[in-house]
Amino acid sequence: MQSEPMSRAELRAGTSLAGIFGLRMLGLFLILPVFAVHAPRLAGGDNLTLVGIALGAYGLTQALLQIPFGMASDRWGRKPLIVAGLIIFAAGSFLAASAEDIWTTIAGRALQGAGAISAVVVALAADLTREGHRTKVMAMIGATIGFAFALSLVVAPVLYRSIGMGGLFALTGALSLAAVWVVTALVPEVPPHVRAAPRAGGFAAAFHPDLLRLNAGIFVLHLVQMAMFVVVPGLLVGAGLALAEHWKFYLPVVLLSFAFMAPAVFAADRRNRAKPIMVGAIALLAIAQSALVFAGPSLILLGGLVLVFFVAFNVLEALIPSLVTRIAPVSARGAAIGVYNTTQTLGLFVGGFAGGWVAGRWGPSGVFGMCALLALAWLVLAASMRPVGAKPVNEPGPLAFGDHRHT
Repeated sequence: MQSEPMSRAELRAGTSLAGIFGLRMLGLFLILPVFAVHAPRLAGGDNLTLVGIALGAYGLTQALLQIPFGMASDRWGRKPLIVAGLIIFAAGSFLAASAEDIWTTIAGRALQGAGAISAVVVALAADLTREGHRTKVMAMIGATIGFAFALSLVVAPVLYRSIGMGGLFALTGALSLAAVWVVTALVPEVPPHVRAAPRAGGFAAAFHPDLLRLNAGIFVLHLVQMAMFVVVPGLLVGAGLALAEHWKFYLPVVLLSFAFMAPAVFAADRRNRAKPIMVGAIALLAIAQSALVFAGPSLILLGGLVLVFFVAFNVLEALIPSLVTRIAPVSARGAAIGVYNTTQTLGLFVGGFAGGWVAGRWGPSGVFGMCALLALAWLVLAASMRPVGAKPVNEPGPLAFGDHRHT
């Protein structure tokens, strides 16, 4: 059982890397609640297809470049790639800030996504933390992203009225440059034994069957997330909550979910129960989706079930990348997390498409039914998963879930 507390270096690594994610994602989230309203003011912005492309261009270039960035960080180091990615993201932000037409905005958003550093930051978090504390660090990162999302829902309309869309994009670029300072001044250096880890397995190690199972899970999780939110806003409006008031629903739900997920995250590390907690969270996800099939237009019922979803979602968001970094060899962590983040992003894309298609034919109940079936399929896959160890899969002596011996 893990008994040693997090070291000061691990706390510093966790908080600083969470800060990098938070600064970057806050800037990104600030755009989402207001861009569709602003778009008609741009030349060509009355074309909803182009507006959708402008919002989605970021995710497309992210999906294409997560694996190359991850592999490059395995070879040339994490910090240089993170700094390069943040600068690229800032350049895209400033390009979008200058846009007077939708095509320039699309180019800026695509350039933002080309700074695909998520896999590299997660790999660096794994490099800087012991396995017994890794899930907590992933939870710190996830909580920061969730808080940034919740904060953006509240402040984005206010900032848009004050500084306009160009100002919001410029602020996004400034936050990204602030994250560069965090990388260079606050993030600890990678320990020498991690830097010196031999190259073993390479890119092929990122496609080990156990990693593929986890990647299938994160694909389902984000497909469910995006499909849900194709229909949830309409259900809230139908329950009597105006669109402008939706933040009053999401903010307490998201913040409460972090409080409820904390015990599970601590138990996964301290009590060596990573697999049972993962399976339990997937079961909770399936229960929430199944119940939503029959939920009526009640804000209290919707709030409770969406809260259950976010608790399961946050536990899995912290646990799955932690397990990926335990399974992948040190020399292929960047590549493995790159594949993980790519499947995550593809899940978002497929979830949006499938959620819209199913909703158009069978309504919200059809969407939740689809999500429930996918969650149940994932539950079967995860329950049958063999015990996966803390050591890389291509090294001798596979360990059981939660074994905290170090390589």
